[in-house]
Amino acid sequence: MADDLVTLDRDGDLAIVSLNRPERLNAYGWEMGAALVERLEAVAADPQVRAIVLRGNGRAFCAGLDFTSDVRERIVGRSAAERVRNYYQRFRGSHRRMQIIEDVPQPVVVALHGYCLGAGLEVALLGDIRVAAEGTVFAAPEVTIGVSIDGGLDMRLCEEVGPGWAKWITLTGRRFDAAKAREIGLVQEVHPADGLEAAARALAHEIAAHAPLAVQGTKRAVNLWAKRGLADALKFEAMSTSTCFVSDDLLEGYAAARERRRPRFEGK
Repeated sequence: MADDLVTLDRDGDLAIVSLNRPERLNAYGWEMGAALVERLEAVAADPQVRAIVLRGNGRAFCAGLDFTSDVRERIVGRSAAERVRNYYQRFRGSHRRMQIIEDVPQPVVVALHGYCLGAGLEVALLGDIRVAAEGTVFAAPEVTIGVSIDGGLDMRLCEEVGPGWAKWITLTGRRFDAAKAREIGLVQEVHPADGLEAAARALAHEIAAHAPLAVQGTKRAVNLWAKRGLADALKFEAMSTSTCFVSDDLLEGYAAARERRRPRFEGK
């Protein structure tokens, strides 16, 4: 599975980890998440790897979730209460996997191009430093399909860009470009598209040249400070979002996304 959905290559003391579903713009799902964890756990245990570049093959980093399947097939349970419980457990499992990615000891430079939407933006924020190609399109469109954010993207945005910009991104679902992402601090560098790969690797090599114990210790200390309170907030978010998954608005939002039309939300 990992060989197909997420690839792993080496460039000296760098690990190059690539989302690899280019025919679907690297649409993210449960299987890709499991493959990404598998790859990064292997890298974390390798003392020869001093930094990681996380990227996407094809025309995009990640265009978000795959809407080709019927969401009703994923909402299982004999009652609304049981479905909420089941989704809470599913989200908490997803949180644990994201924590594994975020806690990889080596610094992760994320190279973004094409689209970085929804789940793709969520994954990008699990890295340490983000560099983007000119023309990259960003968005957190969850509210436009009838569901609140479930993986901590909103809270990680607060860490990176502050509550105001986090709300601007997540409450509007608006798309914005790499220049705006750089302006608000979501990405640290913007490069021409044909220079993105080289720039990301150069930055990772620069980090890899330093003392690995010092680099990893600094990453842990910054994360400990920046992410205080995140674990408790994620529990609340999992329960809050689970209630959306028994709403009529969610079914309408997913259907509208598949059919490429505006949804008709009724608040029920």
